[in-house]
Amino acid sequence: MLDVERWAELRREHFVRGVSIKELMRRTGLARNTIRSALRSDAPPAFRVPQRPSKLDPFKEEIHDLLRRDPKLPGVRVRELIRPLGFDGSKTIVDDYLREVRPLFVATRRHQRTAYRPGEVCQWDLWEPSAHVPVGHGQVRRAWVVVCCLGYSRAGAGALIFSKEAPDVLWGMNRCLFSLGALAKLMVWDREGCLHAGGGRPTEIYAGFCGQLLLDWYFCEAADPQAKGVVERLQGYLESNFEPARRFHQPSRLPAAARLVV
Repeated sequence: MLDVERWAELRREHFVRGVSIKELMRRTGLARNTIRSALRSDAPPAFRVPQRPSKLDPFKEEIHDLLRRDPKLPGVRVRELIRPLGFDGSKTIVDDYLREVRPLFVATRRHQRTAYRPGEVCQWDLWEPSAHVPVGHGQVRRAWVVVCCLGYSRAGAGALIFSKEAPDVLWGMNRCLFSLGALAKLMVWDREGCLHAGGGRPTEIYAGFCGQLLLDWYFCEAADPQAKGVVERLQGYLESNFEPARRFHQPSRLPAAARLVV
């Protein structure tokens, strides 16, 4: 078998320098068919190990059936189920094969870029700082920041609160809207317990808040943070860029500093 260097040399001599096959035979001592094969081949020669049968081959269809029923079935359980069928291979064989085929059975979510009109939507979330907030006299308290972001302009605001009860969260919303200086038509939240009554319905106090300000509301599906990705990105910025290496000695300065940043 020719190596890559010899293969390239033959092709260079013939196609670039115009050396005939007969002359190449004389120079190299190679057979005519070997030289012709090298000249006809567009890809360099490579050594290929012949594929050997795997101990897992007879059980692959059974593994596919298991993954169709439960795509998240762990490898340990897969081995337990196919062992009575005669499988005596190693853990590595099963895990490597599951890593290869499991994505074929997992339902993938399609993403698309969403464009918003000015004043159309405002997304909301609660961000909890990693450290407790000082409140004076050497005392600290657990706190949250009501974070909002407009879908069109990406303008954001934050308001510090000390509980996740509806009055505090709604006060934070009011403070954020005051900072933005305008009202969007639609308020988008995840299923925050103090605002969501279940089934996409608002709690009475949140409905009253929206009714007074002539706002519409929308609650994302459970475990679906991507649906409000605009504010999620802002919250990620607060966690990874805004908060690290900053210390606030007065709680009132935290939302003010956040407004300056966002």
